[in-house]
Amino acid sequence: MYSTSDFRKGLRIEWEGKPYEIVDFLHVKPGKGGAFVRTKLRNMLTGGVVDQNFRSGERVGRPDLQEREMQFLYKDEENNYHMMDNETYEQPFLTAGQLGETRDFFHDGIVVKVLYYKDQPIGVDLPTFVALTVTDTEPGLRGDTASGGSKPAVLESGASIQVPLFINVGDKVKVDTRSHTYIERVK
Repeated sequence: MYSTSDFRKGLRIEWEGKPYEIVDFLHVKPGKGGAFVRTKLRNMLTGGVVDQNFRSGERVGRPDLQEREMQFLYKDEENNYHMMDNETYEQPFLTAGQLGETRDFFHDGIVVKVLYYKDQPIGVDLPTFVALTVTDTEPGLRGDTASGGSKPAVLESGASIQVPLFINVGDKVKVDTRSHTYIERVK
């Protein structure tokens, strides 16, 4: 059980029988009445966000969550993403809906953490940074520098990001998966 004093951004709690992640919270002490914690919660099953107030000191449950390290194998024609558990060699699959925007960075062999709630896969935690090859972009021009602007590029995983003008097709780039932004060119 968690108390409201344990609340922090990213904490995963169980409320009304469902797993939630705390997106934001604020401890409020009004002039009249008892203190409370105003929270913004993201439902980990549906992705919906709700605002909820908890009385100070109120307790909420811990969700039955497990993380398993898995390797991405392939995507089939029905948009299912097949994975392999690195310990048991089981091969479950996740739908595009379960993956959300994280599927933009799936490429052959990437190792991710699959989140299970009550033995059902509900989502994926990607590595913070991934190195991907640029498959399509306008050609870079001689003399273009890192501060000279940006252009769109398509990566091997299918994701589109903005890259500096000097990046060419075939270059490997490091990308931040949280913000979908270019970090640096990788050699």
